[in-house]
Amino acid sequence: MTDPYRVADAPADPPQPAADRLRPLLWLVLVVSLAANVVLTTVLDNQWAGSACGLLAVICAGTLIARHRRTR
Repeated sequence: MTDPYRVADAPADPPQPAADRLRPLLWLVLVVSLAANVVLTTVLDNQWAGSACGLLAVICAGTLIARHRRTR
């Protein structure tokens, strides 16, 4: 008798989804926006542009955290 709950042909290595390719881009944007935030706020004394880069960094970090918690 066959077991209907047994998985006989499970894939060995599932293909990487397209959304997983977004993670390195998010890390890159996070690092660049943090560096731009530091430079614009301290060296160039431009608070508005520094705040915009800081907001972008917070959005990228939040997206990375949410994606990590969702796939965990």
